[in-house]
Amino acid sequence: MTKHVVVLDYGSGNLRSAQRALERVGAEVEVTSDFQAALDADGLLVPGVGAFAACMEGLRAVRGDRVIGRRLAGGRPVLGICVGMQILFARGVEHGVETEGCDEWPGTVEPLRAPIVPHMGWNTVEAAAGSTLFAGLPEDARYYFVHSYAVRTWELPPIEQLRAPRVTWAEHGEPFVAAVENGPLAATQFHPEKSGDAGATLLKNWISTL
Repeated sequence: MTKHVVVLDYGSGNLRSAQRALERVGAEVEVTSDFQAALDADGLLVPGVGAFAACMEGLRAVRGDRVIGRRLAGGRPVLGICVGMQILFARGVEHGVETEGCDEWPGTVEPLRAPIVPHMGWNTVEAAAGSTLFAGLPEDARYYFVHSYAVRTWELPPIEQLRAPRVTWAEHGEPFVAAVENGPLAATQFHPEKSGDAGATLLKNWISTL
């Protein structure tokens, strides 16, 4: 059965490239800011580019933070990409200004400490053991990153009787969180829609969970 995915339109992100990438791997895709459509879809993709604070402002304007929370409360899949991943954390700090995020995970999005910023181009990742997103992908697969900020420390402590989130790491000057899989909530710092065959496989793997 074809899965219906909503790409959330809140004024940020490569909406059409995300739509085309999902369609290429077999999803039926709708780009919309409609609350009910985003709530009802089999999967919700939350894109994001630019500043953390601007993305949060746009997200709240379409009640995107609420739809993410409602979906997750019901165990319904959400995938965040790039800044769409970053806003899932508790806070972002840019130019000394702190902005509250969606707080689905504890942690802070901070400037990357690297000789060259932004981190722009292809990089490998250290995929988490048992990952669903990276299933079938070789260790030397490369993914496309464009970012100056990242989560440098994973702060969610293990909880007894709950499966620990699968955290994937990459390195640019220092290690940073490149992807997270946590029940119905998943996210990537890189752009799978710009990552060629490897990105297509990752999106196909995500769709298989819907």
